[in-house]
Amino acid sequence: MNVAPSTAADEVVPVLIVGGGPAGLTLALELAQRGIDGLLVERRDFSPRYPRAHLLNVRTMETFHDIGVADDVYRLSPPEDQWHRVAWYTSLGGPTDLHGRRIGYVDAWGGGHDLTSYRTASPRPFANLPQIRVDRILWEHADRAWPGRVLGNTELVDLVTEDDGALATVRDVTTGETRTIRARYVVAADGGRTTAKLLGVEAIGPRALLDLINVYFSADLSDHADEEALITYFINPEGQGSFEGALLGLGPDRWGRHCSEWSAVVAFRIGDPNGQDHEQLVERARRMIGVEDLEMEVHSISHWQFEGVVAERFRVGPALIIGDAAHRHPPTGGLGLNTAVGDVANLAWKLEAVLAGYAEDALLDTYELERQPVAARNVEHSLRNAGRHGPVAAALGLGAGLSIEEGWQEIGTWASDTDEGAERRRAAETAIAANAEDYSQLNVEAGFSYEVGAVRPDGTPPPATHDSATEFTQTSRPGHHIPHVWLNQDGRQVSTSDLVARSGFTLFVAADAADIWTEAATVAERESGCPIRVVAVGSGGAYQDPTGEWAAARDIDRSGALLVRPDRHVAWRTATAPTATAEVLSGTVTSLLRGEVEGAPSAILERIEQIAEAGELLRTGGPRDAELFEELATAESLGSRT
Repeated sequence: MNVAPSTAADEVVPVLIVGGGPAGLTLALELAQRGIDGLLVERRDFSPRYPRAHLLNVRTMETFHDIGVADDVYRLSPPEDQWHRVAWYTSLGGPTDLHGRRIGYVDAWGGGHDLTSYRTASPRPFANLPQIRVDRILWEHADRAWPGRVLGNTELVDLVTEDDGALATVRDVTTGETRTIRARYVVAADGGRTTAKLLGVEAIGPRALLDLINVYFSADLSDHADEEALITYFINPEGQGSFEGALLGLGPDRWGRHCSEWSAVVAFRIGDPNGQDHEQLVERARRMIGVEDLEMEVHSISHWQFEGVVAERFRVGPALIIGDAAHRHPPTGGLGLNTAVGDVANLAWKLEAVLAGYAEDALLDTYELERQPVAARNVEHSLRNAGRHGPVAAALGLGAGLSIEEGWQEIGTWASDTDEGAERRRAAETAIAANAEDYSQLNVEAGFSYEVGAVRPDGTPPPATHDSATEFTQTSRPGHHIPHVWLNQDGRQVSTSDLVARSGFTLFVAADAADIWTEAATVAERESGCPIRVVAVGSGGAYQDPTGEWAAARDIDRSGALLVRPDRHVAWRTATAPTATAEVLSGTVTSLLRGEVEGAPSAILERIEQIAEAGELLRTGGPRDAELFEELATAESLGSRT
């Protein structure tokens, strides 16, 4: 990245967003709602192409609710009883009675036994909608929010930094015309294709782990597909010790086995020439599904690879990196798009605070401090999830090197009425149950916290379940998402999550301590310039807690307070009101807005090594025996932060 002196530009904007996928469009909507002007450029048009991501977790749906798109997403999502399950089959049909066998299933995404825990975590339920439809919703809303400012067929070709921002050169790909744009901040949301390279930022982690082909097609599978499973994985000899591929229902008008659109994902080892011929790929997908005469109307075929990488930096001067440009995951667990939206929720309020003038530029440094560890954890978790199919295949007696005939003989043993068959079925059941780490991962989705950044730790430990993938515990500990509790307001229910202000800070207090905290908030707002909303809960306040659930969840005394950020993470808490209440609150708010940091940054190199281990296990099925990071030398800069 070059540094250039200030020069004239064709246009000046506060924020330039490069990339028009879910991350970029969500950020555009976040900024528009905050009254911030900007420009978004996308090198392609906004026509849907491939299904891609489809799972939208509760934290993503909170953000989508904030920007006004949640209702559209829920309206197009499937009925609740037709998608909360994942199944494993040998195939959906075929020439023998070993074909078309269901091996097992798990509840998923807030369904079945997970229903209560997901409802405890958030007022917004999980949603499921293919990205071809999510992108369209986001684009339509963004185009209305920033009319004439969301530009397709426009690519970034150069980027230099200046003392007061960045100078970008963009090109209209249809006319070849170029122009320059001066932006106070540039946000890279282009999947790492261009901006990161111009900034000199490397993505670190294992690549080329597995080739996958996605065949997007229409077909009638109503006589063959599972009624309740949204995703069906196929474990058979073709998988050579793992899964052969998967089938995903895409709706759009009916779901379950009555979907008219589907996505078939076929897995290949890296370098397999059979992954290149499109005609053969369609036939391979048909054979995997197991319905020999299946009529398939193919809409598109895409080719991609499993990788697990994290950008070495999430900020370079006036440029901030989000979404796939900052981290790329295997699709297992559905964490890619959701982590990207989490990036946006973290960054948007900080950009607003800086551009509005009540926060210093250093506040934006906390974006990397907070989001890079979360992204790295999610990449590692996704890689480990991708390896959970191997034990299912092993339980059936399958492994690499077996011929197709030998493999079906092993499956025959699994299906047999023998002691060995019963033992293999028990082993398969156990292996499939372990996939709860993938499909019931509520704590990964909703329980992440920020230990260092725009938070003030209070010395308390995280919940005992903090490192669990599945067990979620609500807490008001600084850095965590505010507990979701239903309160009463004038006879209607309202979630504490929905009472968090979109700008500035929100101060949650007990009603009988509201006077002292309102006075303190007035002083803090006057001295910092930052809006502070006071939410008083209890008798005499606007919000009632008839069950006492909030009194328990807040985990502070009646005189204490919780200071909550616009992204719903607790920035600071005090168990009791300090003697100099106004002075303490004002000092805390000012310190947060200055970007002052308490505590040591996360040991990111340790997490990166765990990503390497997970990638090698996925690649070989064995322990890591080689360093996978070609750019590890660049991580020396990270080492200074551990």
